[in-house]
Amino acid sequence: MAKAKESMTAVERRAEELDTIAAVLPIDRRDELAELLTDHDVETLRHLVNQGMGDNTLRALTSDLTYLEAWGMAATGKSLPWPAPEALLLKFVAQHLWDPEKRAVDPDHGMPATVDEDLRRQGFLKSVGPHAPATVRRRLANWSTLTKWRGFDGAFASPALKSAIRLAIRAAPRQRLRKSAKAVTSDVLAKLLATCASDSLRDLRDRAILMVAFASGGRRRSEIAGLRLEQLTVEAPIEVPDGPPLPSLAIHLGRTKTTTGEQDDVVYLTGRPVEALTAWMVAAKIENGSVFRAIGRWGTVSRRAIDPQSVNAIIKQRVEMAGMEPGEFSAHGLRSGYLTEAANRGIPLPEAMEQSRHRSVQQASSYYNDTTRRKGQAARLL
Repeated sequence: MAKAKESMTAVERRAEELDTIAAVLPIDRRDELAELLTDHDVETLRHLVNQGMGDNTLRALTSDLTYLEAWGMAATGKSLPWPAPEALLLKFVAQHLWDPEKRAVDPDHGMPATVDEDLRRQGFLKSVGPHAPATVRRRLANWSTLTKWRGFDGAFASPALKSAIRLAIRAAPRQRLRKSAKAVTSDVLAKLLATCASDSLRDLRDRAILMVAFASGGRRRSEIAGLRLEQLTVEAPIEVPDGPPLPSLAIHLGRTKTTTGEQDDVVYLTGRPVEALTAWMVAAKIENGSVFRAIGRWGTVSRRAIDPQSVNAIIKQRVEMAGMEPGEFSAHGLRSGYLTEAANRGIPLPEAMEQSRHRSVQQASSYYNDTTRRKGQAARLL
């Protein structure tokens, strides 16, 4: 066995090491990451996993590290240096925050065509135009975090870098758009569920995904993709007047994007979503591990969890099947839709936030404020 280990290539060794932390850090592009990331990158990720960092934070760090390595190779022809010199950080800003109007008259402004083509070929760039300022700031922040974890100081707080970001944003303003143009409210959800009417595995799975994601407070796609049977606890049925008791489940989210330390967030499912989830797990014979899995061409249920992007693809596919425009909806529409629907039904904001697990009252209340303004007298003076 030792001899076989020694004969492994560096890429194969990194792929195996990435696979060993996949249970904690789901990675859907493992083989590609093994080619892009260096041995030090993989070791840093393993260290962060051992430090007990939240899964969503680790996913964001991994995604941004992979992008940075791909951009660095495309822009400079070599892997990222650690620590990165100030000039490289400024180059990153200049190539990601640029003015489309100036680009129209100066092809050398912004990201060079060769770098753009390289990143698009690898699937790292999809939209046209400069990056959102929030994306650039997040990637720089994660770059800084990874630099510190490696024991280095970086130039991320330099006045020149801060000034470059500020001036670039001022020169190329971008309208801040919600992640999903339209919210998946109950009327939209009903149309999507109508496309999952059969007892096929795919319909059972997609129906469960839609109902669980919405009813559990608008769960993030990463939380749905990473849901495991071990996170589910059967609760006592809910008694209702003039009807049979409703089945109830608790979902233990563990550490999420907005939790810290040993905090374990719990949300609840009641009634139809529980029945939909149970129907899928029985049909797919899921007795442990990942709840939502890929389904092969011949109806074979995979052992591995679906990736977060698949959740988004499922929603868009069901939107198209329902006769609506896929570009107007995304997985995040379930999250915004839950709060919008709660506001429409007069559910108090604190109660809705208990289920959605929003920490920011300002962010959650924006959906309530929009609903109130739309229905209010000020919007219908004529």
